[in-house]
Amino acid sequence: MATREKVDVIIVGAGASGSVFAAVLAKAGKKVLLLESGRDWQLGDLISSDFWGRRIKTAGAPFLLEGKNAFGYSYQSGWGVGGAALHYFANLPRLLPNDFKVKSEHGRALDWPISYDELAPYYDKVAKDIGVSGDAKAEERWRPAGEPYPMPPMKTFRHGEVWLKGFEAAGIRMVPAPVGMNSTEYKGRPACIYDGWCHIGCPTGALSNPLVTYLAEARNAGAEVRARSTVTRVLTNKEGRRATGVEYYDARKERHVQEAAVVVLAAWSAQNPRILFNSASERHAKGLGNASGLLGKYMMCHFSSGTWALFDEDVQNYLGTTGSQFMSYDRYGKQSHQGVFGSTFIVAGSALKTSDLGGFANARLDLFGTELAAFMKRAARGLTRIGA
Repeated sequence: MATREKVDVIIVGAGASGSVFAAVLAKAGKKVLLLESGRDWQLGDLISSDFWGRRIKTAGAPFLLEGKNAFGYSYQSGWGVGGAALHYFANLPRLLPNDFKVKSEHGRALDWPISYDELAPYYDKVAKDIGVSGDAKAEERWRPAGEPYPMPPMKTFRHGEVWLKGFEAAGIRMVPAPVGMNSTEYKGRPACIYDGWCHIGCPTGALSNPLVTYLAEARNAGAEVRARSTVTRVLTNKEGRRATGVEYYDARKERHVQEAAVVVLAAWSAQNPRILFNSASERHAKGLGNASGLLGKYMMCHFSSGTWALFDEDVQNYLGTTGSQFMSYDRYGKQSHQGVFGSTFIVAGSALKTSDLGGFANARLDLFGTELAAFMKRAARGLTRIGA
């Protein structure tokens, strides 16, 4: 076992959250160390191919989707430096004021201990930090006014525009979707080339992933990133009242102890509880930070659904961005429908490569030969979708 020199801060996980902590603390003069289980990816590793792109996503056991043409599909969480933000769609809509008052306004769940007004300045700050393209003024029909986005909206394409007439007929107002992508050059990073490969990583730096935003700032300020380092436990003092460091294993499966004044867990909503449960001790028999017994419980996520359509025309589905072109909060008011409570957020105009998930999801297992070839030819240019 090796014991490393003590640092000011250990951050477990070098993804979207961990990189923000690292940038702020390193620029404040702290000695920061990020421990990341996966590889140390570089922009050059983000190759525009669904098959190569699988390297930056966890392999994991596939889960089965139900329906007429069910298929197995592995979950697209992140793996490596940059985390899931290496290949996220970069859609960056905001919560609305009513999201913070679910208990007081609807008698469900709990209110947030903060309000939208308290959070709003940080929304504006992050938009400038990473670069967001959109039309803030258009969004103000639904949310309080704030700072304008640093870049104008992204270019639109037919696979998004084709839905607008239908939305108008349904009385649903659509506006440009805010995305963490460059519609123009920003902070030395180039504008998007609209090749539609955002979902497996952007090698040009036009998409605001951690490698070109907060993580780059952290490294420039002296933060160290130690890849292939899997944290197993948080260590504490004898009284169990203060974290003193972590235990981790390197790529050679050798055990290390790293001491620190502060430990930040930023390893995703599933891995953080795993580490804390594994940090059980005489003082914390049920797991570190689990005196309430609620560790790992009450996790919430959002559910998404999609409607796919085939058009006879070429809707340019292979161009644009994986992030949506248009969005609407018109159906966002909290409501119950058939026993389900929540909001509906609508998006349209996401670029689609029919070679991987999009292709599988719309596969016709009942077709073969010339009929299958004809369907594939049509889908490759005429398939598009909306989501909610």
